[in-house]
Amino acid sequence: MRSVPWWALLSSACAPVLLVGGWTVSAVLQGPGYDPGSATISILASDGAQGYWVMTSALVGLGVCDVVTACGLRPAARAGRVALGGGGLSAMLLALFPAPASGGSLDHGTVVAVGFALLALWPVLAVRRPGHTWRPGRPGPSDPPPDPGLLSASGVPPASGVPPASGLPSASGLPPASGRVPAEGAVPWGLRHRPSIMASGLMWLGGGWFLLALFVNDTAGAAERVVTFAQAFWPLVVVLSCVRWTGGDARTG
Repeated sequence: MRSVPWWALLSSACAPVLLVGGWTVSAVLQGPGYDPGSATISILASDGAQGYWVMTSALVGLGVCDVVTACGLRPAARAGRVALGGGGLSAMLLALFPAPASGGSLDHGTVVAVGFALLALWPVLAVRRPGHTWRPGRPGPSDPPPDPGLLSASGVPPASGVPPASGLPSASGLPPASGRVPAEGAVPWGLRHRPSIMASGLMWLGGGWFLLALFVNDTAGAAERVVTFAQAFWPLVVVLSCVRWTGGDARTG
């Protein structure tokens, strides 16, 4: 089985498509009175909206995609996968707590805030440390390293009974069986510190922009679309980096 299964790649690719398709079709159904630059996405999924069923279905589908991607993104740290899945569940819960036709809603606002926070945190929580890297087809960080006195670099007991030198590379040129390679290149690009911190930081800045636009600039719709698209698109970036890193044919045992 591939380190990142095909269904995780499919779900991560479908997430931004569902989101953009949902708000595009819903805006058309809502009519010319809807301004996507100033009006939020929640209005499209509010009670009584013309495109309620389209936007709500898109949000539920987006949430399902995030949960499926979290289940298949095995190279990522567990905390990040849990946060991504939690963000997906929050998107699905919006179907139960839609925005009211007018005014605010504490339940809806809470679900949105929790979902945003989880999706903005998951990139940094998913980071893998180079010294404890998950390697496809090899034991993970929690697995004890093999006894060098029992196994040679190829995994077969040495005929001479003398353990191989630990400081020398194996004849095949592969890293040690424990997979603990203290180099950032041993980690998929999307799970490294700098890209993940940058992605998370931009999402938080986008959240601040949304609040400013909501109460000051009257451009909340544009800000919300940029932020939500970024949060829907980043899982695809991470999955693609994992697929490219494994060469598309890495297998797990």
